[in-house]
Amino acid sequence: MIDRYSRQQLFKQIGPKGQEEIRNKHVLIVGAGALGSAGAEALVRAGIGKLTIIDRDYVEWSNLQRQQLYNETDAKGQIPKAVAAGQHLKKINSEVEIEALVLDARPGNLEDLLRGVDVMIDGTDNFDIRFILNDLSHKLNIPWIYGSCVGSYGATYTIIPARTPCLQCILKKVPSGGATCDTAGIISPAVQIVSAYQIAEALKILVGDYSSLRNTFLTFDVWSNQHYSIKSGKIQKEGCPTCGTARTFPYLSYENQTKTEVLCGRNTVQIRPAKSIEYSFDQMENRLKAHGKVSRNPYLLSCQLQNHRLVIFGDGRVFVHGTNDIQLAKNLYYRLLG
Repeated sequence: MIDRYSRQQLFKQIGPKGQEEIRNKHVLIVGAGALGSAGAEALVRAGIGKLTIIDRDYVEWSNLQRQQLYNETDAKGQIPKAVAAGQHLKKINSEVEIEALVLDARPGNLEDLLRGVDVMIDGTDNFDIRFILNDLSHKLNIPWIYGSCVGSYGATYTIIPARTPCLQCILKKVPSGGATCDTAGIISPAVQIVSAYQIAEALKILVGDYSSLRNTFLTFDVWSNQHYSIKSGKIQKEGCPTCGTARTFPYLSYENQTKTEVLCGRNTVQIRPAKSIEYSFDQMENRLKAHGKVSRNPYLLSCQLQNHRLVIFGDGRVFVHGTNDIQLAKNLYYRLLG
């Protein structure tokens, strides 16, 4: 083990002192999909002290083309991404403390998880969660690193509270619509480039080299050979409700917490109960097997209906696959589970 980080320590900007700093730090990754799994592997190989990774979804066959931590066994078993990631990461580096959580990232559970975290990394696929991260970053004074990719396009931006404009200053409001991986596809090089930028920025923060941080909003199209770097210094808004002079952190308020939502590009609706529910999978299997084929693992239960598929998680959330119609999904939910 003595030579494990030798090549990283030979990089003078890290060195033995920087390696010790990395070993004593805690990173939270929200989302264990393409970006999240790539970033998690890089940090674990780099020797991060503690990694917390959270995700609400499970591994599907379409993930394997770009989500590098997962394999066919994970997809066959519909293993939650956080669980599969945790299992694979522990095999990569047993020295790292890994906390893998299957849950829907919301203000209430995230704020508790952020105690002692040094950097947050965005591995999500929607702007609701990103703007929650943006508010929490400034409320708790924790740096975070935005990242997104679709098709051959990618973007990343590093946000340091009190030093840089926040994501809301950059984007002004939650984007609606636009391309998704399910409409425009995605190629793995776009993922790898965004993740590389994210982890490079994270390492700079972890070793305290803030002067080397990139101070631009970076976008690229790897297929068209285009790169754009936008300086962000003058974009900051004094009246910004997240990083301005009168902060209200609007995305942490109750009314902005989505309970029923269409998952990004998935033809799937997620229903999150108002109150936490702990389903008995035994009872649920007996109840649903009259309606369709039921399969299960320790973390979720799936029921294939004629035109839709229900996936019930241990924390009470339900995915209704096969529709983007929220009312239809709710009707199925209440008819079969309510």
